[in-house]
Amino acid sequence: MNTTILRKSVLGIAGLAFAGGLAAGPLNHITTDTGTGEARPVATTQSSGVDAGKLIPHGVQGAQSRIDLDPEQTANVKAIIAATKKAGLDERAAVISIGTALQESKLENLGHLGDRNDHDSLGLFQQRPSSGWGSPEQITDPEYATTAFLKGLRQVDGWQNMALTDAAQTVQVSAYPDAYAQWEQQAADLVTQHWNNS
Repeated sequence: MNTTILRKSVLGIAGLAFAGGLAAGPLNHITTDTGTGEARPVATTQSSGVDAGKLIPHGVQGAQSRIDLDPEQTANVKAIIAATKKAGLDERAAVISIGTALQESKLENLGHLGDRNDHDSLGLFQQRPSSGWGSPEQITDPEYATTAFLKGLRQVDGWQNMALTDAAQTVQVSAYPDAYAQWEQQAADLVTQHWNNS
């Protein structure tokens, strides 16, 4: 069994049932929190030319998770960044988008998980055709899915100055609204790494 099918099976068995954005927990968890629950400053470098202050304007919130990405997941990061640029949005929008996709799908463009998934959530952002996000073909296209997510984000007043988890939750309406916060540092690191070559 190849690793992508195995990973998708594990996600399904683990209860990857989404209601407009219910989120699964991290597969690999690394805690970088000081234990105080306070925001930590961003350790992102500026060697890429990306303004680190834009990536996480208020520092990360709480414990952070991190996963290793395979080539497919990395390609999805690049697709999210390219769609963000095409939409005329900046690095902060890319951080929010990637952090959201990390929580929703671990950056895997998930198809329907059958009986293990009691809703019709699909793609990087686990968007639902029945909730008006688009057709199954559309929301499993990374560019379309990102553009749809960004359209929702643009409708959130003050999203640029919100914590990632608040901005993502306003768009996604997850049953686990604080879960997005754990991915902010990895999302910022990925934007730093890929912004100028996507």
